[in-house]
Amino acid sequence: MRSARIFLIGGVISYRALFNWARPAIYVPTMLGGPLFQILFFVYLGRYSGVRNDRFFVVGNAVQVSAMAGIYGMTMAIANERYMGTLAPLLASPANRPALFLGRALPQVANGLVVSVFGFLVGTTIVGVHLPAAALPALALVVIVTVCSCTAFGMLLGSFGLRARDVFFISNVVYFLMLLLCGVNVPLATLPHWMQEISRVLPLTHGIAAARVIAAGGTLSDVSGLVVREITIGVVYAALAYGLFRWFEIESRRTASLDRA
Repeated sequence: MRSARIFLIGGVISYRALFNWARPAIYVPTMLGGPLFQILFFVYLGRYSGVRNDRFFVVGNAVQVSAMAGIYGMTMAIANERYMGTLAPLLASPANRPALFLGRALPQVANGLVVSVFGFLVGTTIVGVHLPAAALPALALVVIVTVCSCTAFGMLLGSFGLRARDVFFISNVVYFLMLLLCGVNVPLATLPHWMQEISRVLPLTHGIAAARVIAAGGTLSDVSGLVVREITIGVVYAALAYGLFRWFEIESRRTASLDRA
């Protein structure tokens, strides 16, 4: 029961403490304005190039924009604890570590879902892409799985913030590389072979592919293999992130690395 409270309430309190600056005047242009123009830019670029139809770009970008919360938000949620001087007292507490660590991810998952839903609304209301009503439950499940997987990847990047001086440069590079490597706007088949191999172990890749199949009228059974692969990737990244987090925590007690900016 105590671990559940740490997971739920602790995660929400941490989000409010670290992101209290994210007022509507900042949140809307950052988390919603950016995805709006990203989707419109690539849709109209796609129309000009004739590479794929509007649905290809809307679905790909509507899923990918959730990485703003999963990558940036999760990196900040862990790294900022150190920069603001709250991490050392937090780690000195006897709180359950998995609940403490994973609880930070819960608000970011919710935030990523909000941004992704907004992206699909942009695609349907402004661009005019039609999504079958019967496909929405399966599409929602795929998006939830993909957002969780992407957030787990953000955990891994954030864990480096316990040791690295500037982890935000890495998160910026990773976010924009995902636009290329995860099949968001460029068909994976057109990428060099070595890029395709990298894309297969990244979050978003299989989730975006599954979402496109469902948006085109497919069923959940048609994409079950893609969904399972996305779940597996998320679990692996979450395990690596937690292992790295615990290792850095143990090392910090020996070397006092958390006290060095």
